[in-house]
Amino acid sequence: MDDMEKIYEKYMPQVYRFLFSLCHDSHLTEELTQETFFQALKSIDHFRGDCRLFVWLCSIAKNLWYREMRKKEREYLSCFEDEMLPAGTDTENSAIRKVQVIELYKILHSFEEPLREVMYLRLNGNFTFREIGDIMGRDENWARVTFYRGRQRIRKESRYEM
Repeated sequence: MDDMEKIYEKYMPQVYRFLFSLCHDSHLTEELTQETFFQALKSIDHFRGDCRLFVWLCSIAKNLWYREMRKKEREYLSCFEDEMLPAGTDTENSAIRKVQVIELYKILHSFEEPLREVMYLRLNGNFTFREIGDIMGRDENWARVTFYRGRQRIRKESRYEM
């Protein structure tokens, strides 16, 4: 336990900065940082040592951030799907909504990297194009064009008007 406290003291500021660079939200960053070290504590026995400890912690943090993005994506899609629904009964709308959301997830899942990550960052993380460019090591214009192409692909591949 003493070792884990030393690890926390040494790497917490770095993990916090790494997560903050991804999500730009201090409250979420704090939550994810704490969860990162909790997960690390639970699985420290599985750390093989084939990379630096900081890299291992950042991979845990990034996976937790991706999980959070997927959760936000579901929330975003539930708001977005109301715009796609035609007028009709609640049961009919519910069935249509489910089909549309499943189709949208399938389309997003089929995207290659970095297109998929840009779409997730924009739709789930509500990042600006400039922030997406910074995260991806590109410029703002590249992020705009990539997102536009992703949106066009969704429209093309979807059977429903979005």
